Amino acid sequence: MRILLVLILASLMSIPIVSAQEPNPGAERSQRERPRGGFGGPIELGPDDKQTYPDPPDSIVAERQDIPHGKLEMIEYESKTVGTTRKMNVYTPPGYSADKKYPVLYLLHGIGGDEGEWQHFAKPDTMLDNLIADGKAVPMIVVMPNGRAQKNDRAEGNVMASAPAFAVFEKDLLNDVIPAIESRYSVQADREHRALAGLSMGGGQSLNFGLTNLDKFAWVGGFSSAPNTKSPQELIPDPIKTEKQLELLWLSCGNKDGLIRISQRLQRFLKENEVPHIWNVDSHGHDATHWRNNLYHFAQLLFQEGAGDKADAKESTRDSDPMPSTNDASDTAEEIQDDFQPAPTNQPGKEYPQVNSQGRIKFRVVAPEAKSVTTTFRDSTDFVKGDDGAWVGYSRPLDEGFHYYELIIDGAHVPDPNSRYFFGAMRWGSGIEVPAHDREFYELKDVPHGQVREIFFPSKSTDSQRRAFVYTPPGYDRDQERRYPVLYLQHGWGENEYGWSVQGHAGLIMDNLIAEGKSQPFIIVMTYGMTNEVRIGGLRNFDISEFETVLVDELIPHIDANFRTLTDQANRAMAGLSMGSMETKAITLSNLDKFSHIGLFSGATIGKDDIEDADTFAKQVKLVFVSYGSKEVGGGRSRRGDPAASVAQLKDLGINAHYYLSPETAHEWQTWRRSLKEFAPRLFQHGD
Repeated sequence: MRILLVLILASLMSIPIVSAQEPNPGAERSQRERPRGGFGGPIELGPDDKQTYPDPPDSIVAERQDIPHGKLEMIEYESKTVGTTRKMNVYTPPGYSADKKYPVLYLLHGIGGDEGEWQHFAKPDTMLDNLIADGKAVPMIVVMPNGRAQKNDRAEGNVMASAPAFAVFEKDLLNDVIPAIESRYSVQADREHRALAGLSMGGGQSLNFGLTNLDKFAWVGGFSSAPNTKSPQELIPDPIKTEKQLELLWLSCGNKDGLIRISQRLQRFLKENEVPHIWNVDSHGHDATHWRNNLYHFAQLLFQEGAGDKADAKESTRDSDPMPSTNDASDTAEEIQDDFQPAPTNQPGKEYPQVNSQGRIKFRVVAPEAKSVTTTFRDSTDFVKGDDGAWVGYSRPLDEGFHYYELIIDGAHVPDPNSRYFFGAMRWGSGIEVPAHDREFYELKDVPHGQVREIFFPSKSTDSQRRAFVYTPPGYDRDQERRYPVLYLQHGWGENEYGWSVQGHAGLIMDNLIAEGKSQPFIIVMTYGMTNEVRIGGLRNFDISEFETVLVDELIPHIDANFRTLTDQANRAMAGLSMGSMETKAITLSNLDKFSHIGLFSGATIGKDDIEDADTFAKQVKLVFVSYGSKEVGGGRSRRGDPAASVAQLKDLGINAHYYLSPETAHEWQTWRRSLKEFAPRLFQHGD
């Protein structure tokens, strides 16, 4: 503990630590390496140390009179750990009611603060009032305790001397603070609804306590974490297990903060071991603005599906959370409507799983020797074993459309033997279709049909034969003189070249649109969008430029040589969903001489800052199409900005741009099916 105290004192007070082998390590450091203001140690930024979330305006903590307000109160609790009565600041959201249960964020202060520190500079109560009113954050309780677990817990005198008490606070938090909150407030008392975050010393505490108690916390954040932070190997001894348990891990630091090396060390370890996380390096120092801004972004991701960088690993499996919770008492089986029908995605002859009019799934799995059975859909009911050895359970109501899932039998994640298998989340596994009210546009009808052909093409850049699926429209083989425009259509992270034709029904969508005279016939090419095998959580290791070579220099020439295509820029388009939209944006903007139509579904957005010459761009690009699910853009904003505003900017520049919002869907296939339905009729029109 004395060593820890020396490190904290040295870093927080800029005292150089000198070893016998290195008499004066700071003497040879250049002025360029020293942090501004002399705080902490040398600052050396790497390629990953970038700002991923923009600075919000100061108005995020401006009190608004036209919205409901929550309540902030200082309460006391008995701490058996310290042996005294202690205080903590508690925020309850607008409309708080004992009839409803709320998730909880435990928010920790720095070494010189106390239970009132966050309120002094960040006003979490006002910030949360505004976010909740705008639909950007889930109503939650925020608990701001005193992280100095000693009888005199005031931040007075030599605050550094109290460093050991911050380690003791782990016991106080787990054994006294959390039980006191859960006995006094109406909370969801499970790990999926409990978050822990903090600044500086509190950031170190949050990482230390959160990552080593993932049975208690699923959401963890460290803002400018101090040297009390344990080594990455201590925090994450089993990266695979950590990845499965974490819903969100947020790390942040300012690029003028001399303590950045603490967070860098952990971030590098997370990246090397492919543990999903968010790493936000802004232009601030070890200061209140950084902490306020990062709390603002962190709070919007809390207790949301597909949060943060875990979306990269789960963008195709937003329902496949590894540790589902049990429904609240209000969500009992008695309220489930008994109008279940076999799902259309079942294997032939299988009666289960079944779907009802609420969008719930009823599972029935025969596993007489199993001790426990559940599913990866969050908030499912407990599975109950019958006398026949069959386990029955129910999901929560799901969005219309397609969902990936797994069963969990005695802790093992396995496919449902009753479901057809689909490729998503980097694996072949189960999927289920919740019939949509507008499914008519991708149903199999008595109309002329095109073909989806499997081809292989040589790729010198990857030294391999790569596969693609090519949709040719009805009549392609009959009229040998006609040539067609081409759309290159990309899948999302965790999926492959099967996705658009199997889960997305791209061929059926086009058949129906062409039959109704709503779309020009064109060819669609769907290929694997990765050039290296990247495990879940390792998306940052993927280099889009390598796939650009495959697509532009190898696949397009192969398609033009082997299919009857119109080979000019005006008759070539590219689109993609999620990761595929990122690829589409990068590749089309660097190859405007090859693509005239751009489709970005649930991911990238093109704005005025992406365009150097608006007049030239408007002449070259005939359409920019941007789409999201309505549940992805709370308050009009996605986690990557404001797509509607970006599209409006393009229109103001005279560019043909269109924004589409899929009603009542999120980051899922129904959003992307609808996006293709809206995008396709706008392609290759003579009036472009």
